[in-house]
Amino acid sequence: MQNTDIHIRRARQADLQDICAIEHELFPDPWDESAFQDALYLFPGLFFVAERGNEVIGFVCAGMEDTGDAVYGHIMNIAIKPSSQRQGAGGKLLQRIEFECMILGAEAMQLEVRVSNHDAQRFYQRYGYAQVFMVDSYYSNGEDGVLMMRWFT
Repeated sequence: MQNTDIHIRRARQADLQDICAIEHELFPDPWDESAFQDALYLFPGLFFVAERGNEVIGFVCAGMEDTGDAVYGHIMNIAIKPSSQRQGAGGKLLQRIEFECMILGAEAMQLEVRVSNHDAQRFYQRYGYAQVFMVDSYYSNGEDGVLMMRWFT
């Protein structure tokens, strides 16, 4: 399928069950529903779902961080159902969240990805993200994380 049938919209409370199902299908240490509720409450303008028809096939949630020297968007979680991967939804979600963060004054975007997740790292690199540094034992199972960033300026 082409990505023209994929629609991006703001997430709603009613989407959380579908979001949690995707999260649990993909990740060994999934967020629970309360974590997504918190993200939706704290950053309602930075939480989106990808739909095909009436089916939620993916999501992204982010926050804004101000270090005092720079303001950047932080992608906290992004996922696409396995059956819908490599069809354009991930790119559409990534571009939408970057756009929304830029409107809010972000100079860059940041995210963390498992050191073993080479497919995700290549995906982000295609969109201009670069490895900044490694975070030792970032994940609950002790796996290291790769901090990646994309600068807008």
